[in-house]
Amino acid sequence: MSNSLFRKKSFQKISQQISENDAAHGGMHLSKQLSVWHLTAFGVAAIIGAGVFSTIGKASADAGPSVVFLYIFVAIACSFAAFAYAEFASMAPVSGSAYTYSYIAFGELIAWIIGWGLIMEYAVGNTTIAVSWSDYFTSLMDTVKISWLGIENGIHVPEWASVDYISAKKGFNEVSIFLSDKANQLKDLPLYKQETYKAWQSAPGFGNFKLILDVPALAVTILITWLVYVGIKETRNASIAMVIIKIIVILLVLCIGVFQIDFTNFNPFMPTGVPGILKGISGVFFAYIGFDAIANSAEECKNPSRDLPRGILGSILICTVLYILISLVITGMVKYTDLRLNDPLFYVFQKTGFKWLSVIVAVSAIVAIAGVLLVFQMGQPRIWMSMSRDGLLPKRFSVIHPKYKTPSFATIVTGVVVCSSILIIPSDTVLELSSMGTLFAFVLVCAGVLKLQNDPDVPQRKFKTPYVNARYVLPVLSAIAIFLLFRFNLVGVVQFFAWKNFETFFNK
Repeated sequence: MSNSLFRKKSFQKISQQISENDAAHGGMHLSKQLSVWHLTAFGVAAIIGAGVFSTIGKASADAGPSVVFLYIFVAIACSFAAFAYAEFASMAPVSGSAYTYSYIAFGELIAWIIGWGLIMEYAVGNTTIAVSWSDYFTSLMDTVKISWLGIENGIHVPEWASVDYISAKKGFNEVSIFLSDKANQLKDLPLYKQETYKAWQSAPGFGNFKLILDVPALAVTILITWLVYVGIKETRNASIAMVIIKIIVILLVLCIGVFQIDFTNFNPFMPTGVPGILKGISGVFFAYIGFDAIANSAEECKNPSRDLPRGILGSILICTVLYILISLVITGMVKYTDLRLNDPLFYVFQKTGFKWLSVIVAVSAIVAIAGVLLVFQMGQPRIWMSMSRDGLLPKRFSVIHPKYKTPSFATIVTGVVVCSSILIIPSDTVLELSSMGTLFAFVLVCAGVLKLQNDPDVPQRKFKTPYVNARYVLPVLSAIAIFLLFRFNLVGVVQFFAWKNFETFFNK
């Protein structure tokens, strides 16, 4: 029993299973359409989305301008994990990402656990992305003017149709307590609390039940699920178009925003200190989630061993530079305390008088966040497809559509899971769950690379993680650290050299 639980999968077995699965389904296999440029575009599409258009606001509200340090720190940490993903991808260019890599390194039980853990990153995590898309969409609708239809003040999406049930109920209870003091007014509260209060108040009721659901988030999830269902070629083209649009708009935001910076907003640069910086870590970490989704496209790559590592590392580098620049611009344009919003870029340009640009930002955010949703919706079905091939899920999950050449049933189930999460799980809880699932995957993939370093059955790697043997470096670093902690100070060093020079001078 214990042997079967920790049964590992060899690289040869993986290739054999893929061939057998294709033969069992009439020779149907995934279509190979992706090059290194497509993979990099997928990576940028997955990373630049909710991170730059939504969670960057909450992280900046916690840390102030010093949030840039957090982006640099998290980028370095994610780069280490990216090296491990890139090395595994060059060894085992198959779908499944962390699930498949864990199966190779640690066996079936760990693979089963991480396979379900990845649902938190992809399927459940897509809830936050869909909700962020909904916030920008409703903000954009408020700016729409169609004179010939008599629409002069925008198209208002009711609050009860743009928030989840639990958040609305919680917000209503908190605001009710606040308003119980007659001196307090609703307008004194942050905008998001006002909206949740109004949502619960205005929602149509059926007895004790109130109809509250995020309609735009549900609609975009269904649309993206359909796009992923109909084929990788269509998904690829849509992803590239979304990346081009979002990069152009981000560069436009930077070029205009840099001239609107008020440098007094940078003083102090670390208003909340180190605790404030660390408080925003979940939002910043979420901003980097997505590069690992590239590894799920391995079976649809023209040259996976070469192109996957390049796509993963290239996308992280591009996104890190953009994150740092954007965070400096928005914290320089307005006071950091005003940024605790789901649509901070829209708010920043509305407040500084660039309403035309805020509309462009809202449109690009809708496109960009949809791009992230697209990549994640594509990743989850392929993980389930790999689990199905291994007998850990029903065979139906590995069925390839005869026309579209996609894992059709798994794609539909993914759409159902995301829609269900939108209905019942608050976005703050989803953010934490998604980060937990991703960290778990990162730990196992990095550990797997270490475990397979000297495995004779591992095929030749076309990419190898650059590292220095820690057996020699860590003892030296530890000794230096202990030395610094032990009554060591700079004044003592200065006194030592001053005394030696003094002694030498008088002993000549």
